[in-house]
Amino acid sequence: MLATESEATAPVTVAEPPPVLESGDTMRSREFLRRYERMPHVKKAELIEGVVYIGSPVRRVHAQPDGLIQTWLGTYAAQTPGTEALPNATVILDPDNTTQPDALLRLLTERGGRTRENAEGYLVGPPELVVEIAASSASIDLHDKLRAYRRSRVLEYLVWRTAEHRFDWFCLEEDEYLPQTPDAQGLLRSRTFPGLVLALKPLLDLDTAGVLAALETGLASDAHAAFGGTGCEGEHKSVESV
Repeated sequence: MLATESEATAPVTVAEPPPVLESGDTMRSREFLRRYERMPHVKKAELIEGVVYIGSPVRRVHAQPDGLIQTWLGTYAAQTPGTEALPNATVILDPDNTTQPDALLRLLTERGGRTRENAEGYLVGPPELVVEIAASSASIDLHDKLRAYRRSRVLEYLVWRTAEHRFDWFCLEEDEYLPQTPDAQGLLRSRTFPGLVLALKPLLDLDTAGVLAALETGLASDAHAAFGGTGCEGEHKSVESV
């Protein structure tokens, strides 16, 4: 049977592909996560002050210091009950900021920590300590992202500027991030996590053994032994549902 003219000329409806993330897009955290979940090939995307940033492929110059930081924090967490070190975890700070820091150290929720895991498995709320690996001071890590972390009251924010051979350790005091200065032995110490010690020169020299040796002194300290995983400087802050 021949098709009628109306059947032959009926328009074909083509479903539009779901929207994806593009660097520079503006949106809120809920829409950002909805699109991000549809892009499993993208390994790192962040929403900073309402703007989308898609991560670039990771080169050795980033991966090597990143691995050292993961080893340092992971060693501390392994010997400190009530804490957890996580690499590249998506963190919902507020409706305009969903970050994926290179590393974070948090107190577990049941031990008084300020982050919680939502029904989708994402962390919600400010981790106690965040680390970012940046190329230089021009990076977003020291500008819009720093402001987002500060406003969300991340207590300690660490930035390793690899191209400049510099390391910044900021501690939140009232409403400002103040840089910490190494002591006479070249050590930096966490104010939130007793025993978390960082030897600056071995770090910048990518000397993992030296970094871990200094950490061991902190782990052997009386302050670390007394740390019950419930103390945390700074204010607790509820996070708006996103």
